[in-house]
Amino acid sequence: MVKPLHFKGDKKAKKRKRVADPDDAENPSSKALTTTSTVPTVNENDDSWVSADAPSDVSGPVLIVLPTDPATCLACDANGKVYASAIENFVDGDPTTAEPHDVRQVFVANRVAGTESISLKGHHGRYLGCDKYGMLSANSTAISPEESFLCIPVPDNPSTFSLQTAREKFVTIDESGSGGPEVRGDAEVITFNTTLRIRMQARFKPKLRANKEEKAKEKISKKELEELIGRKLEDDEVRKLKKARREGNFHEIALDFKVKTSHDKYA
Repeated sequence: MVKPLHFKGDKKAKKRKRVADPDDAENPSSKALTTTSTVPTVNENDDSWVSADAPSDVSGPVLIVLPTDPATCLACDANGKVYASAIENFVDGDPTTAEPHDVRQVFVANRVAGTESISLKGHHGRYLGCDKYGMLSANSTAISPEESFLCIPVPDNPSTFSLQTAREKFVTIDESGSGGPEVRGDAEVITFNTTLRIRMQARFKPKLRANKEEKAKEKISKKELEELIGRKLEDDEVRKLKKARREGNFHEIALDFKVKTSHDKYA
């Protein structure tokens, strides 16, 4: 489930901690309430933004950075009008660090069932689409081929993509007008103007998620391992058990250690 977006500068709500009444038999003891679980979990509230490196990364809330100077991104208003919106959140003017500051700049990417394409839902719950004239809008309440886009990596330009429409045209920018860059979907070939960068929330990126889960599995103390095995452990034994947790065969290795401990007792 996609959680509400947070932007830089937003104040985080403080969570109140429940205090147990020692006279209330229905409540758990204060000791039980203050005890934290020793089982590490992946941080599902990671609001940091990272760049998508492969088409398979693109999922969840995304910011589509356009190849303009100054930096802009794809956005849509409540009426479904699509336009280039100025980016305010980035480090030292580097668009590779861009983050949204307005919900209108954020689209939610989802894989279209049975295809390699993605759909892009705007903040107002309607989908981005491109008609036969190359005009982009976000007015559709359902996904059809016009609301499907294929992420194609740009050759020799890592972590950049071109968005291809169902008519095999590309989303592009046109800066020839006097009213600022115009976003269209009628480019015939991949060029600099069709080269986009997709920023996404870190918790949705498969590789980062896998790394966090692996690190979470490593977070068990020597004391906890010794309690599980029932004896003091050498450093190399601790390393072996932690490795087993990462690789998924912890219970087998732990059982071997327990059997060895049992044999040592009666030797």
